[in-house]
Amino acid sequence: GFSSSPSNKLLHKHFPSSASSTLLNLVYRRGWRRSFCRCLFFFLIGLLFGITPFGQMDTDIRPKDFASPDLRPPHVHLQSDDPIFSYVALGVNTQLEQHNEVTDSIEPLKQLIVVTPTYNRGFQFYFLNRLGQVLRLVKPPLVWIVVEEKTVSLETAQILRKTGVMYRHVVSTRNSSDVKDRGVHQRNAALEHIERHKLDGIVFFADDDNVYTLELFESLRTTSRFGTWPVAMLEQSKNKAIVEGPVCNASRVIGWHTNEKSKRLRRFHVDMSGFAFSSTILWDPKRWGRPFSNPIRQLDTVKEGFQETTFIEQVVEDESQMEGIPPGCSKVMNWHLHLDTGNVVYPKGWLLEKNLEVILPIK
Repeated sequence: GFSSSPSNKLLHKHFPSSASSTLLNLVYRRGWRRSFCRCLFFFLIGLLFGITPFGQMDTDIRPKDFASPDLRPPHVHLQSDDPIFSYVALGVNTQLEQHNEVTDSIEPLKQLIVVTPTYNRGFQFYFLNRLGQVLRLVKPPLVWIVVEEKTVSLETAQILRKTGVMYRHVVSTRNSSDVKDRGVHQRNAALEHIERHKLDGIVFFADDDNVYTLELFESLRTTSRFGTWPVAMLEQSKNKAIVEGPVCNASRVIGWHTNEKSKRLRRFHVDMSGFAFSSTILWDPKRWGRPFSNPIRQLDTVKEGFQETTFIEQVVEDESQMEGIPPGCSKVMNWHLHLDTGNVVYPKGWLLEKNLEVILPIK
């Protein structure tokens, strides 16, 4: 230890114990101060060397001067006459012009207003469901106005809800027992509804027992004022089919197809499902230059077979205001079927409640 060293013994020999401890503390204190001063001196020298510039540093040092690879893409100068620049600019401008042309050329589709009178009978479910399945395939907008007599039946409302077509369920309160065409008052109720609510679109009378193609409804939107087309009619009593409708040169109506001698006195030989017209004729007569503003309705005082022509005479003046659909009028797109379904039992609620106990064994 420190007490057994020769220097310690020498201090105890010449100095008392208290004096020797004081002397030792003084030596240690001076050694600590000396070490601290040396460290501070070398620290200041190192700091001085660190902040003193020893030459001009090249500040324009690029990453390629180091060992690491250059990850930046090379700078390319594109001039206006550069073929690459011209190709890129031409491609972008062409795409923008094409996009603007497509945007400007897109026009909203005209709304179709399909009017269907119906009444409770055995085949009603089949007829309405068949027509509803066709209408649901037509591009919107389309509204189906279904008109019943006297009151709304739950069976008809159930059919309409299940078709998925936007519809309006209308009731005709007028008695149709004294009218040969029982759909006259029902169609008039639909016309009144269109006029009162100012529905804008193409009106088409589609009876529920006829057959329609999807092409017909797509062609209706080409109608400007009044469109007409040929209809194939199946005469059940004569067991033959006849065509009734316009003869066209392109879209211009130049004559009429008819095989019925009793109907040759009609002005326009058109079936009820063989024409369509703009709904604005009903509630905006000034737009079409109509000299009178009387409501356009079907007449219940005319003979059978003249219902169509007396109605059309209120909408147009002559064939010059008609449009043949499709151009040439060479396609039959719907059929008028005369089916006798009066003897078929109408099941209430579409439920069969009788003869359900009969079981036929499987052979």
